[in-house]
Amino acid sequence: MKQNDKLIYGIVGALIGGIIVWFVAGNVANGTMMGTRNQNNMSNTSQGNMMAGNIDRRFIEQMIPHHESAITMAKLAQTKAQRPEVKQLANNIIDSQGKEIILMEDWYKTWYGSDVPKSDQAGNQHGMMGNNSGMMGDSSDMTKLEQAEDFDKVFVEEMIPHHQMAVMMATMLKSGTERIEMKKLADDISKSQTQEIDQMQQWLNDWEK
Repeated sequence: MKQNDKLIYGIVGALIGGIIVWFVAGNVANGTMMGTRNQNNMSNTSQGNMMAGNIDRRFIEQMIPHHESAITMAKLAQTKAQRPEVKQLANNIIDSQGKEIILMEDWYKTWYGSDVPKSDQAGNQHGMMGNNSGMMGDSSDMTKLEQAEDFDKVFVEEMIPHHQMAVMMATMLKSGTERIEMKKLADDISKSQTQEIDQMQQWLNDWEK
């Protein structure tokens, strides 16, 4: 296994572990609190519905900044990428994830009666994913990309684990949500980003030959 592959898989493993803790701990804690407060007048079904709704809310609050960070780096790729296929990938990311952000913002306002909180507020309310969700697109990432000798390679190496984290989050969402539209969103994210992961991994293999 190449050193870069080891690094990527190590990052992904750490992120996946964090996601699992975030989803499980957050939702178990909320479910336990609701069960304690309402054990005399709330059925198991209604508790389950509330936990499912909480998953939807937390997912939207974390996936929007996650998408935004990918879009930030994709916009840089539009101007700095040398290979046409990387520019096209950047265009696809901006288009598809931009549309998903609009959907999630509309749903959030309809379901919860307010705008989606900024990522730092969501992090303060819901824990550890607040920091990880912005892992790409911050000043250090942008500087690294801007100064990269091979922009395309660095961009792809950064985007692969970012996509893998989104797929993991979407998979966990689908197993917990009861909303049809959220299940479809989870499927769309998993399908599109898995395809892009496969393509990017193939590019890395081809470029290193």
